[in-house]
Amino acid sequence: MKKKMEQPHPAEHAVYLVSLGCSKNLVDTEVIAGSLLTAGYLLAFDPEEADLYLINSCAFIPAARAEAVEAIEEALAWKAERPGRRVVVAGCLPEWDKPGDFPKRYPEVDLWTGVNDLASIAALLDGKAEPDPRKDEPVWLYDHTSPRLLLTVPHMAYLKIADGCNNRCSYCAIPGIRGALRSRSIASVVAEAKNLVSGGVRELLVIAQDITAFGADRPSDGEEIAGLLEELNAIPGDFVIRLLYTHPAHYTKKFIDFMARTDTKVLPYLDIPLQHINDRILKAMRRHVTKAETIALLAELRDRVKDLTIRTTFITGFPGETEEEFEELVEFVKEQKFERCGVFPYSPELRTPAAEMADQIPAEVAEARAKKLMALQKRIMKKANRNWIGREVRMLIDEVDHGGATGRAMMDAPEIDNRITLERAGRRKPGTFCRVRITDADSYGYRAELL
Repeated sequence: MKKKMEQPHPAEHAVYLVSLGCSKNLVDTEVIAGSLLTAGYLLAFDPEEADLYLINSCAFIPAARAEAVEAIEEALAWKAERPGRRVVVAGCLPEWDKPGDFPKRYPEVDLWTGVNDLASIAALLDGKAEPDPRKDEPVWLYDHTSPRLLLTVPHMAYLKIADGCNNRCSYCAIPGIRGALRSRSIASVVAEAKNLVSGGVRELLVIAQDITAFGADRPSDGEEIAGLLEELNAIPGDFVIRLLYTHPAHYTKKFIDFMARTDTKVLPYLDIPLQHINDRILKAMRRHVTKAETIALLAELRDRVKDLTIRTTFITGFPGETEEEFEELVEFVKEQKFERCGVFPYSPELRTPAAEMADQIPAEVAEARAKKLMALQKRIMKKANRNWIGREVRMLIDEVDHGGATGRAMMDAPEIDNRITLERAGRRKPGTFCRVRITDADSYGYRAELL
């Protein structure tokens, strides 16, 4: 995902801001944008109108680092065209680059700064601060007092409740980039949520590397995800709450009990990246959960949460994965019939335990397995979507065009899931709710009529 901060007013000390990576990184970019604006900088629509090019980078996987390299080289070409221009690379790439190879590779970059410095970017640019030296363990986490400029559509916002991760999955580089789990306080999260809702946000997307681990780093506080959701649900207003990035090992009775209620603003939608189902692979992945525990959790959620949509992800070709173990995963997907699913071929990630494991699977085998599983999932999603035909749902309109509209209902998160197309939207505007009836569906979307 590549988003560019836009403001069509050329000015001295204007910044062209590029955000790379996922929604969690986008929140960091929004804080950078807010900090720059409050310090008197302007945000440029076009790089030719700026004198500073700032890249908030992602480094989660090789593809993300390749995208960052492309953005850096594009920025340096821009810098070379006119004297006085500056380039800054912030965020995850400097944190991932422990040896400091990238500054040597690109000495023309004026400033490299990690996640601890995002709220002090303006002070760094003005020469009033020095980059935080604590690269080995990021500590900064924004709160409700941090300036933040939304880069999403106005009626939707990500609500980041924690940063870092303690799960230490063997294939994942996030703990080495973002550090250990650091949860915000419930009071801080709720204060920000109230500000967002009062500003017109109609869908809050609760995110972290693992939202079900919220509060585990501060057990003496007694704060956890169910308590946070109770407080968010009590905020007045017509809005919904969507939960992303849960871990199957960290579901609690209180959390499941809350999700089973039908009187809350929290949508019956759960993102549960499972990654695999074979016990040997799960143990090698350090997922802290077994096949039996996973199946029992899914059965309880299906039984208790009405109209539940489950989104998950799987990794194929993990080191040592046999054909039999892959087929076990295929059968599991057939049985579970997940409404939403993504499949990714494994690729070794530098400085992770899995990259050093024996029996690395050839990339072409991992890719072939991913394609086979995704082909199966496409058929499952088409059937799941068609089960909604004839049903009425509450749709949040995202865009309006030529009398029609597109948007989403409870089954779908923005950017990663399906959309509903409404041919006649009347005078409905983006950011409003309406009742619609699903009239048709395929693997990746719905058609509906306004009620």
